[in-house]
Amino acid sequence: MEDISKKIALSGIQPTGSVTLGNYLGAVQNWRKMQEDFSSIFFIADMHALTVKREPADLRQASMSFFAQLLACGIDPEKAIVYFQSHVHQHAELQWILNCNTYVGEISRMTQFKDKSAKHADNINMGLMDYPVLMAADILLFQTDLVPVGQDQKQHLELTRDIAIRFNNRYGDTFKVPEPYIPELGAKICSLQDPLVKMSKSDPDPNAIVSIVDDEATIVRRFKRAVTDSGNEIVVREDKPGISNLINIYAAIEGKTPADVEKEFAGQGYGSFKIAVGEAVAAAFKPLRDDYVRYLNDKAALMELAKKGAEKASWLATKTLRKVRKRVGLVE
Repeated sequence: MEDISKKIALSGIQPTGSVTLGNYLGAVQNWRKMQEDFSSIFFIADMHALTVKREPADLRQASMSFFAQLLACGIDPEKAIVYFQSHVHQHAELQWILNCNTYVGEISRMTQFKDKSAKHADNINMGLMDYPVLMAADILLFQTDLVPVGQDQKQHLELTRDIAIRFNNRYGDTFKVPEPYIPELGAKICSLQDPLVKMSKSDPDPNAIVSIVDDEATIVRRFKRAVTDSGNEIVVREDKPGISNLINIYAAIEGKTPADVEKEFAGQGYGSFKIAVGEAVAAAFKPLRDDYVRYLNDKAALMELAKKGAEKASWLATKTLRKVRKRVGLVE
């Protein structure tokens, strides 16, 4: 983070499930590029994960696993700050101050709150509603310039910008107003069981996803079970979402165009193509899985990296929070 000429980019990921093929091609690969181009901050959003019911031991294990997965995917603690959100108390402290500058009407309009409330009707808690303000604190705490956002987070980033502008207008210039970062478009990877929806790490059907922690046999088996379409042509076409999804996956993994893939497998059947895609993904994920296992098997070293990341993040966060506390009138 020493290079002040670089813009600051920040992204967090909740420790739910595992880093899937969709996450890897659509987001994490771009994070690897971000750490070369920007002063990058990546965190495990374990505090956000508390909004839904989780067994404590499961959450702890999943958080450690995700930290190891990010490192295995090429996120380098020497090039970026990587840490657990809960290890930097300034996130929660800034959230409270921002809560006092956020209107109830703004929060009640958040579509994700409505969606998650419907999914977790037995646990509609204040954390679920206040999630966007914690996200705003995550971003504003580091004077972030750029935030990679998907369609489901655009509304939250807009709220963050509104909160920052309102705070700056009331108390004086305090926060950078972050901009959305639109990375290079990664391949859109869909579920292996429902190719009309995006592959999700929280999908309850294990056959719908493959992840970097899966072994070769599991990956190939899930591709063998992948939903395809009627006919036997291996082509990208709107009326063939299943085979189009598999073509896009193979093309992204092999660094080819979909047209190249169509030529390569012209005249072949779905069965042999699904095996080829599975084997290509398994081969690409093997070094990642090996690194993941290595990191996870040395928990002391893993926690030392997390500690160093939290110390760097806390140093930056303290600078912002000190300014915020002074602005709102808290006694030094």
